[in-house]
Amino acid sequence: MKNLFLFLILLASFYKYSLANDPSSTVYAHVNGLVCDFCARALEKTIGKNDAVKSIKVDLSDKIITINFNENKKLENSIIEQLIADAGYSVIEITSEKK
Repeated sequence: MKNLFLFLILLASFYKYSLANDPSSTVYAHVNGLVCDFCARALEKTIGKNDAVKSIKVDLSDKIITINFNENKKLENSIIEQLIADAGYSVIEITSEKK
């Protein structure tokens, strides 16, 4: 019984670790038209105020927006595209891995 209890604790800790490193908790939006720091800050403010978003980073040189989500939260790609489009930019692609 003691071994079973230890096994369950070990299994639960691995499960929690795998959720914490879930690659789907980060998405990369490849965007046309990002050229200035003002544009980047506006997008960070607009997207970052959503409750699901943990952090956001805009890379102007690669024109990629990296969005990290809070645990068990995420935005649909269509919502991300709409937020970016409303800010005046067009989305090339949204992926879960950086290209």
